[in-house]
Amino acid sequence: MSGIRGRNTQPEKTTRKALFAAGLRYQLHSKGIPGRPDIVLPGRHCVVFVHGCFWHRHPHCRYAYVPKTNKGFWNGKFRENVARDKRVSAQLRREGWRVFTVWECQATPRYLARLAKTIRSIK
Repeated sequence: MSGIRGRNTQPEKTTRKALFAAGLRYQLHSKGIPGRPDIVLPGRHCVVFVHGCFWHRHPHCRYAYVPKTNKGFWNGKFRENVARDKRVSAQLRREGWRVFTVWECQATPRYLARLAKTIRSIK
């Protein structure tokens, strides 16, 4: 567990690279924003969370499995993660932020190009 990183994961790096290539500039892990989003675009009032499918329970994803041992612990942990994600997203939306979520399995060039185009269209 100690080897699992929370920042600068490969899907996060891929997402940042795609946004930067699209001409979007951002901040990383801003402390002053609820939930410490992975990527913050303050000029467009957007935040991007890059979620791992396993930890954040991407619906209908093959990576969102439950380990065979200690299922009670894992199910509780996953429930807490999902509840926190919903709570933080709702709070950010109430504060006027646009919230985007990139799932680990979606961090592909095609998907990220569409995301960058959507964010660029926001003024």
